[in-house]
Amino acid sequence: MTSFKDLGLSEPLLQGVEALGFETPTDVQQATIPLLLEGETDLVALAQTGTGKTAAFGLPLLEKTDPASRKSQALILAPTRELCLQITAELQSYAKFIKGLSIVSVYGGASIQTQAKALKSGGQIIVATPGRMKDMISRRMADISAIEYCVLDEADEMLNMGFYEDLVDILSHTPADKSTWLFSATMPDPVARIAKDFMDKPKEVTVGTRNKGVASVHHEYYMVTGRDRYPALRRLADANPGLFSVIFCRTKRDTQKVAEKLIEDGYNAGALHGDLSQQQRDLVMNAFRKRQLQLLVATDVAARGIDVDDVTHVIHYQLPDETETYTHRSGRTGRAGKSGVSMVILTRSEQRRIRAIEKIIGRPFEQKKLPGGMEICEIQLYHLANKIRSTEINPSIDAYLPAIEDVLEGLDRDALIRKMVSVEFSRFYDFYSSTRDLNPAAASAEESADKGSTRFFINVGEMDGLDWMQLKDLLKAATGLGKDDIYKVETKDSFSFFNTDASLAPLVMESVNGVQFEGREVRVEISSDPQGSGQRPKGGKKYNKGGFGKKGGYPKKGGFSKKGGYPKKGKGPGGKKKKGGKKSGKRAGFY
Repeated sequence: MTSFKDLGLSEPLLQGVEALGFETPTDVQQATIPLLLEGETDLVALAQTGTGKTAAFGLPLLEKTDPASRKSQALILAPTRELCLQITAELQSYAKFIKGLSIVSVYGGASIQTQAKALKSGGQIIVATPGRMKDMISRRMADISAIEYCVLDEADEMLNMGFYEDLVDILSHTPADKSTWLFSATMPDPVARIAKDFMDKPKEVTVGTRNKGVASVHHEYYMVTGRDRYPALRRLADANPGLFSVIFCRTKRDTQKVAEKLIEDGYNAGALHGDLSQQQRDLVMNAFRKRQLQLLVATDVAARGIDVDDVTHVIHYQLPDETETYTHRSGRTGRAGKSGVSMVILTRSEQRRIRAIEKIIGRPFEQKKLPGGMEICEIQLYHLANKIRSTEINPSIDAYLPAIEDVLEGLDRDALIRKMVSVEFSRFYDFYSSTRDLNPAAASAEESADKGSTRFFINVGEMDGLDWMQLKDLLKAATGLGKDDIYKVETKDSFSFFNTDASLAPLVMESVNGVQFEGREVRVEISSDPQGSGQRPKGGKKYNKGGFGKKGGYPKKGGFSKKGGYPKKGKGPGGKKKKGGKKSGKRAGFY
């Protein structure tokens, strides 16, 4: 079995590694450390999150850095301040027995003057985010003109976040003969472009199969309607009592909203996103690491700094915009030799994306049904019984037993057990006993995206100034449905088509028919072509019930009246401010 000593590390570094309790290097460490120690070379290393990449580049970098020189010798660029701080802390731990070595973090959200002072006093290794590094270079607060090594960590994520121009600018201030080490989980075209433009015949190390998911992670998905995402999330949490999870949302707003709902519903949850101050983010992460939080709701960007090995589940409340980001997310579980589960909550319209992800990760998804209310109650009941059975008796309770026995006097064994279990069980039973089944009608994998879906014709289109996004906004406002409930929106010149789940058809027909748009009465009918080939309906069903009043509606570029849902000078989908029409009629929506 290979040891760190076999890799050629010096005694001070071996002491640092040993002090941290590490004995056997990971695959990526075994592949890269000897390669980087034996000579000067550019390197592209592809390995999944959680495989020990920081030590793979950090230990050789520390070995090659001269503590006697006060100049900046190495620059490590990382996408987020959390990851920046994580890398810094890890390198400082490895370098514990190296005297005179300074590692400085440079990132936004902290005093730039303090960071500049730290660099001036001697920072041989700089760990930085691209934005702050570029700022400091432009202000002449940092000098990287003589560095010998540059590490691009999580390169794919930095480019996904739009840092390409910043990276180009920063690298232009570095020597041409430096060694560049690029570490990434995936190799999309922008990363390959960086390797081509800024590296000289780089050696390549690939641990596992390129772009593949971690073998220890089981992937599953649950299909719901868009409005049932949050109830589905609660069921997944309640059906897995030992769950310790990161929940991913696409936006900062959704992240905060979901976390607040979970807290309100009694879960130990917290939010992690870019609108939090550094102090708030540190508090949340510290609480999560100590398992004071069971559920951490995070954006993709903020989660880059999460370094917790015992995450049991990753829950994708929403799929990421970039398919390859899924590998980063799911890599938060199944780490350090443990197994993990990656759960996706999705709507029918998103199911085809699962197939695309399967191709990237090289592993199949299992479609599973959300557990019913009584099933969750049963799971929680058994969990409670096992928890009671496995709990060690605290001797300190003996002093209180006489008083407790007096309170419980007259209760036999069966009654006592029932009462103890009911304390926790009743909470779930009261909530779930009257809840509905959240699973859509069963469908095969091939037909599930269309079966149970209704295709609608609507008599407005591009000639009315509507693109598909504006039409979707109009429909969402009229019906109160979520954005995922309305899909396959296709605008033609004078008419359009869209889909919803079949169960929502009556609501759509009643809510939309009669809406006034630019002086025209909007009509919606069920299309005679459910597959959406663009044919106008022939005798489709009509629901001309109410809807919005003749003078209500959705002005093309305006808001709504004082008594309508939007403020008088609010912005409509057209983006310009304009006084709106009169109050809506029977089903006045636009809340």
